[in-house]
Amino acid sequence: MSTPAPVSGLSLLRSCARPHRGTLALGLVLALAGSATSLATPLVTKWVLDSLGASASPAAPIGTLLALLGAGAVIWIAQSTVLGSLGERVVLDARESMVRRILRATVPGLARRPAGELVSGVTSDTVLLREAVASSPVGIVNGVVMPVGTLVLMAVLDLALLATAVAAVAVAVVLFAVISAGIAKAQERVQEHVGRLGGALETALRAIRTVKASRAEERAAAGILEHAADAKRDGVRGVRREAVAWTIAWSGIQLAIIVILGVGAWRVGLGLLELSTLIAFLLYAFGLIEPIAELGQNLTALQAGVAAATRIQQVEELEQEAAGATATQATPPAGDGPVLRLRGVTAAYGPGRPPAVQDVDLVIPARGHTAIVGPPGAGKSTLFSLLLRFLEPRDGEILLAGRPYPELTPAEVRARLAYVEQETPVVPGTVADNLRFTHPDATDDELWAALDRVRLRETVDALDGGLDAALTPTSLPEGGCLRIALARALVRTPEVLLLDEAAARVDGLTETAVHDAILEQARLGAVVTVAHRLSTVLDADTVVVMDGARIRARGTHDELLATDDLYRGLVAALRVERQLATAG
Repeated sequence: MSTPAPVSGLSLLRSCARPHRGTLALGLVLALAGSATSLATPLVTKWVLDSLGASASPAAPIGTLLALLGAGAVIWIAQSTVLGSLGERVVLDARESMVRRILRATVPGLARRPAGELVSGVTSDTVLLREAVASSPVGIVNGVVMPVGTLVLMAVLDLALLATAVAAVAVAVVLFAVISAGIAKAQERVQEHVGRLGGALETALRAIRTVKASRAEERAAAGILEHAADAKRDGVRGVRREAVAWTIAWSGIQLAIIVILGVGAWRVGLGLLELSTLIAFLLYAFGLIEPIAELGQNLTALQAGVAAATRIQQVEELEQEAAGATATQATPPAGDGPVLRLRGVTAAYGPGRPPAVQDVDLVIPARGHTAIVGPPGAGKSTLFSLLLRFLEPRDGEILLAGRPYPELTPAEVRARLAYVEQETPVVPGTVADNLRFTHPDATDDELWAALDRVRLRETVDALDGGLDAALTPTSLPEGGCLRIALARALVRTPEVLLLDEAAARVDGLTETAVHDAILEQARLGAVVTVAHRLSTVLDADTVVVMDGARIRARGTHDELLATDDLYRGLVAALRVERQLATAG
C-alpha cells in the first residue's frame, strides 16, 4: 500500500497542465495574435484621422480596420474553442484520477474522510481547477503582454502622456495586488465549508428514517446549514475583497484616462500634440481596462484553483491498495486442506489505536460452515476486514490455500472470496447489473441459477422486464436486497463465502432461503458467517466465540452450550430475538 508525497497546490496545477503543454502553447499564440489585432487598431484609427486631415482617401485604413476586426473575431472563436475544450479535458482527467484513487484507496483511509467531502471534491473542486489550468495561465501571460505592448505603443506616440498614465495606473496596480492577496484564502475556506456541508448532508440522508423518527429534521438542518452559513460568510469576505480590488483597478484606469485627456487637451492647445495622436493614445488607455481586468480575473481564478488543488491533493494522498489484475474467473478449489489460516494475527484501525483483534489463531476448512459469534466490539467484522484485505495485520500472518497474503495482491485474494456485507447495498442499474457486479461475463442461465438458490426466481420473473428490470430497494419484498446480494455472491461458486448476516429482522421466507443457501454452499466450499440468527449457529459445523478482540472458545453448538457461559448467554439472546421476530 502506498501514499504519494504531498505536493503544493501550484505543483498540482503544473502537473495537471503538463500533459497539455502543446494545447496551452497554441492557446497562448492565438491569444497573443488576438492582442496584436487589438494593439494595431488605435494606430490604424490614427491613420484614418491623418488621411482625413491630409484630404487623402480613407479607404485603405478603413479596409485595414475591417480586416483587423474579422481576424480578431476568428482568432477569438478559435482561442475560446481550444481553451474551452482543454478545460473540459482537464476536468475529465482530474475526475478520472480522483474517482480511481478513491475507489482504490484502503478502507481505513476512506473511513477517515466524510463521503460528502470526497463527492464535493470530484464535483465542484474540479470545476475550479478547469479555469486555473486551462484559461488562467494563458490569460495571465496575455494580461501581462497586452499592457506592456500598449505602454510601448503609448511611448511611441507621446512620452509625456505615457508618464502621466503610468503614474496613475501604478498606484492602482499596487493597491489591487495588496487587497487581492486574501482572495485565495477566502476561496479555500469556502470550499472547505462546502465539503463539510456535503458530508453532513450525505450523513443525514443516509439516516433519514432515524432523523424523521426522532423528529430531528430542524436540528439536523441547523447542523448542516451551519456549514452553509460559514461558506456564505467566507464567500462574502471574498466577494468584498474582490469588489474593493476591482473598484480600485477600474478607478485607477478611469483616473488615468481623465488625467490623459486633460494633459493631452492642454498639449493639443499648445500645438505640441496632434489631435489624432491624442485620440489614438486615449484608445490605448481605454484598451488598458480589458487586459488589466482579464489579468485580475485570471489571478483570482488561479487562486481559487490553488485552493481547489489543495483539497484535491488530499484525495491524491489517500493510501492506496497494492495494484493487481482483477480476476473474474472462478479459481480451482483448495482441496481438503484449510482454505484460510490465521496465525497469531493482531490488527488495529490506525497507529496508536488499541487492537481490534489480538493473537487470533483460526483455521477455515475448505468445506463446511464456520459461524462467528460474540458481543458488539468483539472483533467479528474485523476478521472479515482482514480476510478481505480491507485491513492489514500488525502482527501474525494470514494464508490462503497455503500462500501468505503478502504474496498475493488484494485482487487475487478477493477473486477467491465472495462477500455479502451487512447493509446489503443495491448498486445502481438492473437486476442483471446487480447480479453481474462481481462476474460481468456471467450468462443469464447463471443468473437464474443463482436466483433459484435464494428462492427469488419467481419474484424477479414477475418484475416488469425480469432480469432487465430496474432494481431499487423498494422494488423487492422485505429481505429481497439481502437475497439479491447473496445471489450475486453465488453466481459463480466461490472458494469462500463470507456472510455478515443482516442484523435487521427478516421474514421467515428470507431466513429459510438464506439458511438453505448457506447449507448448500457449505457442501461445495467454505462458508464463514458473522451470525445474527439462531438457525445459523445451530447448523454451523464450527462456532467461534469472540470476546475482547480475542477468540474465547470454539467448538460445536452443543459443546459450547455445555462449556461456555458467554456462549450460553448469546444463544439465549438469539432465542429471545427469534421469539420476538416470530411474535411480530
